[in-house]
Amino acid sequence: MENSFLSTDETARKSDFISACRNEQHSRVPVWFMRQAGRSLPEYKKVRGTGSILEAASDPERAAQITLQPVNRYGVDAAILFSDIMVPVHSIGFGIEIEPGVGPVVENPFESSEDLKRLRTLEPEIDVPYVGETIKILSQECPVPVIGFAGAPFTVASYLIEGKPSRLLEKTKALMEQEPEIWDSLMNRLADITISSLNHQIESGASAIQLFDSWAGLIEPRVYEQKVFPYSKRVLSSINNSRVPKIHFGVGTEPILNLIAAAGADVVGIDSKTRIDIARGKLGNDIAIQGNLDPEVCLEPIEVVEKAVLEILTLNNNNFGHIFNLGHGVLPDTDPEVLSHVVEMVHSHKLLERQDG
Repeated sequence: MENSFLSTDETARKSDFISACRNEQHSRVPVWFMRQAGRSLPEYKKVRGTGSILEAASDPERAAQITLQPVNRYGVDAAILFSDIMVPVHSIGFGIEIEPGVGPVVENPFESSEDLKRLRTLEPEIDVPYVGETIKILSQECPVPVIGFAGAPFTVASYLIEGKPSRLLEKTKALMEQEPEIWDSLMNRLADITISSLNHQIESGASAIQLFDSWAGLIEPRVYEQKVFPYSKRVLSSINNSRVPKIHFGVGTEPILNLIAAAGADVVGIDSKTRIDIARGKLGNDIAIQGNLDPEVCLEPIEVVEKAVLEILTLNNNNFGHIFNLGHGVLPDTDPEVLSHVVEMVHSHKLLERQDG
C-alpha cells in the first residue's frame, strides 16, 4: 500500500525532516525530541487522565491529541506516535504493564522454550487496530510528518526475559549464550512481530519509522554482531515501502555504529556520549545522523543549554544529513520553555547551499 503522506501530501514533500533523512539539500536543520509527547507537558497530564500509558495509547482520539501536543507547542519538524515499544507484545497477551517511574514490568518473564507459545503472530488489524486508527487521524490533522516506531527484537527480548528494566541484562546474556536455539527462536518471533507492527504503521500513513534498540550498547560488539544484528537487519530489510526513511537508534552504540547503519538504516540515532563529528567519521556522509543533546543538559541554566546546542550544530559542519534531537528521551522535569528555546535556536541555524562539483 502506498504511503499517502509521502505520495500526496504537500507537507511531507516540503519537509526538512524528510529531506534530512534522505541527505537532500534543505534550508534549516530539522528538530524533534524523543519522548516529546508525554510526561514533561502539563497539557499531557490533563488529556491522559488517571489511566496507564497503555490505556491512553489504545484510544485513537486521545493518542492523536497527545501526539500533536509537542507539535503545537514547540513547532518541531516531526511528530512521533504516542505509544510504547511494548504495545505489540502486550496486545498478544504476554502480560505487561508500564509502571510509572519504573518502565515495562512483565508478570511472568520469558524463561524457557515453553514461553515461545506465548508469542503468537501479531495481527495488527485485530490486535492493535487503534495504532493504525491513530496514525490515520494524524495523517489528516498533523502538519508535519508522523514517525511510527517499534522496539528492536533485542531490547524487547531483554524486557521479556529480565521482567523489568535492567542495566546488567544477566538473564538475557545467560539465555543468549546457554540456549542459542531458544534465543534464535525468540528473536525471530519478535522480529516477525516487529515487522508486522512497522508495516502496519506505514500502511496507515507513517512517513518514517524508528527502530529503538535502547540496550544494544550493553553487550560486547562481537556479541551484538552475532546475536543481535541479524534480527534487526531482518526487520529493517522487511519494510515494504522503500520510500519511508528508517531511523535506527541505540544508547552506548559508538563501538557498533557501523553495524547500526549496516542493519539497513537511512538515519543513525546517536546518544549524548558520541560526538557527532566522530559518528560521521565512522559512518561517512551517505548516512544521516540524528541527535544528540544530553537530556540532562536541558535541566541546566539556559546559557549551558545554548552552548551545548551550538556545539552540536557546529560539529555537524553544515551537513544536510542531520536531524537535531536528544541523546535519549525528554526527562520528566524538563521545562517545556527550554525545549521551545532549543527549537528556536536550531531553526535559526541556516544551512549553506551545497556546492556540487
